[in-house]
Amino acid sequence: MITEITQQEYEQIDHLQPMLVEFYSKTCGPCKMLSFVLKDISKKQPDFPIYIIDFDENRELKEQLGVKGFPTMLFFKDGAEVSRLEGLKQKPAIIKEIEAIA
Repeated sequence: MITEITQQEYEQIDHLQPMLVEFYSKTCGPCKMLSFVLKDISKKQPDFPIYIIDFDENRELKEQLGVKGFPTMLFFKDGAEVSRLEGLKQKPAIIKEIEAIA
């Protein structure tokens, strides 16, 4: 499940569940390529939540989470960030992180 959220919605989600939060920009080529990878992962793991957040429209949240560029993927478990991948990554690397927290 991929859901685009804002900072306000981010603050309301259940942070205790394992999840992936990706910061992207609409003008970013690698972000567009990564979106296809995340859609494929979502089809194979529909119960694992993937949230996407527009880097440019949620500046306060990106600063709060220490996100400096895009794409950036944050992996959360039990309310805490447990790992982070920056830049375009291949599907096996992302799945490895998901399996480590799921």
